[in-house]
Amino acid sequence: MTTTLAPASFDAKRAQQLARDTFKTEAEALLALADRVDDNFAEAVALILATTGRVIVMGMGKSGHVGRKIAATFASTGTLAFFVHPAEAGHGDMGMVTYGDLIVAISNSGESSELTILLPLIKHLDVPLIAVTGGLHSTLAKHADVVLDSSVHREACPLNLAPTTSTTAQLAIGDALAVALLDARDFRSEDFARSHPMGALGARLSLTPSRGSTSSSNASSRTNSSNGTRGTRYSFA
Repeated sequence: MTTTLAPASFDAKRAQQLARDTFKTEAEALLALADRVDDNFAEAVALILATTGRVIVMGMGKSGHVGRKIAATFASTGTLAFFVHPAEAGHGDMGMVTYGDLIVAISNSGESSELTILLPLIKHLDVPLIAVTGGLHSTLAKHADVVLDSSVHREACPLNLAPTTSTTAQLAIGDALAVALLDARDFRSEDFARSHPMGALGARLSLTPSRGSTSSSNASSRTNSSNGTRGTRYSFA
């Protein structure tokens, strides 16, 4: 084991206490989110389920990093989704968005200029907008079809500046949406196996055609409710 020489000023006890405080602060914020779940959440899920196109997730800075993870979780659990960087969207990547899509925009303040400058164009495209924000009276919230409240009492950062608790709240809302969506779509283990063939999960699922399925003509199939396509039923080793 490598021994690291910490600066003489390093206070191990304080570091441990800050870790406990961080976990407590973020846990309390998540419990507060649970208490705030209302009809807006159900409406957001219904909007996504009704979307005939893709779900485009947007966010700047740390909210953008969270957005990438949310988009990836959506995509691996039956909801066609990808991330578009708002700054790049303002320089041509809005061409990736078209009628039939839906946008999930993430911003703690709701005033990120790279996002707000896109709002008139989003309205022009007639694309539904779900805002995940702590700024319930912000520009983003005022333009959104549905607002999901991600506000937190304070950041875990001792300076109350670095996005910590707020990004944890955003990520949890994304996970909650993904879980509700996969349940509504009747998304199953075999569906997950198709999008996750590698790693420990892929090995665990061990996707193989069902016994007796020698060709696509006699393979049993069912509707994948996420995109309406039909595919072979699978079994697991």
